[in-house]
Amino acid sequence: MNSIKYIGMDVHSATISIAVLNDAGKLIIEATIQTAAAAVVDFIRGLPGTLQVTFEEGIHAAWLYEVLLPHVALVLVCDPRQLPRHKREKKSDKIDARQLAEWLRLGSLKPVYHGRSGLRTLRESTRSYLTLVSDTTRVMNRLKAIYRARGIASKGTRVYSPRYRPAWLEQLREPGVRWRAELLYQQLDGLLPLRQQAKQSMLAESRKHAAQKVLLSIPSLGPVRAAILMAVMQTPWRFRTKRQLWSYAGLSLVTRSSGDYDIVQGHLTRSRKSVLVLGLNANHNHVLKAIFKDAAAGALAHAGPWQEFYARRVAQGMKPELARLTLARKLATLTLELWKKGACFNAEHLKPQAA
Repeated sequence: MNSIKYIGMDVHSATISIAVLNDAGKLIIEATIQTAAAAVVDFIRGLPGTLQVTFEEGIHAAWLYEVLLPHVALVLVCDPRQLPRHKREKKSDKIDARQLAEWLRLGSLKPVYHGRSGLRTLRESTRSYLTLVSDTTRVMNRLKAIYRARGIASKGTRVYSPRYRPAWLEQLREPGVRWRAELLYQQLDGLLPLRQQAKQSMLAESRKHAAQKVLLSIPSLGPVRAAILMAVMQTPWRFRTKRQLWSYAGLSLVTRSSGDYDIVQGHLTRSRKSVLVLGLNANHNHVLKAIFKDAAAGALAHAGPWQEFYARRVAQGMKPELARLTLARKLATLTLELWKKGACFNAEHLKPQAA
């Protein structure tokens, strides 16, 4: 009979601590190997039976996932924030590897999605673009902070323009402060062309994928948001329902209730207590949430089907902030449904009977 072996890996930059359990939970092998593809494959090939492997999500996760996938029956990359650890328990590399193997055997781990959809180039291009956008924004904020800290109003974008820089710098009387602003301007001049280059590379790569046509048909998404959506979501089939996507994108409401049932005249009756709404879920993908929120805000700025969808909800008595959330959810839902079907957007999708 082909036995199952559960393998836990505690991965570090130089070494990987490995623990192997059999299907009865008995530790049969412990080892420490080099963090290298050849060493990992050699170790795995030396194990008989059906192999299942787990390790935590981290900087090595994507690389190790692709190394292991052809050689084992299951690779589960687990969420380190949701491990069933207890406070004040002993901790070491060997203990961590054993615990991971045991939790894998018991089915206690929450997986992190890793796909093989041929999107590695697009994902790396998108990551480069988002990083450069973040770096550029940080430099811009630091520049404005220099002026605001000295009571100099700096609204708008002229403060960044090379044409107006001499006039702005003249307002900084302290030599050290002025020198710091000049360095930030030089940094900004270096980042802006790189950001544009990364953007063009990302857009060019996104055109190679059929999903781009579907996503571009949805009003207010645009080519940049469509490219980022493809890179972040990778495939719509990882979400079985729209509510799973809402939760992943931070668009799900967190509710709390207690004492849900009462006994009335000897019968179990659901209590009429109102459910406490605590807001949107905090554990989510921040990039995806920004995409749908920004797209919803952009849709409201222009006349069209999205604005009509929002107006109908407000006219029905929905609060404006909830109507905006509903709009963002509708954007996410249509993205998921149309991507799965390979169909383009039609205004009929926003009519009440289709909503």
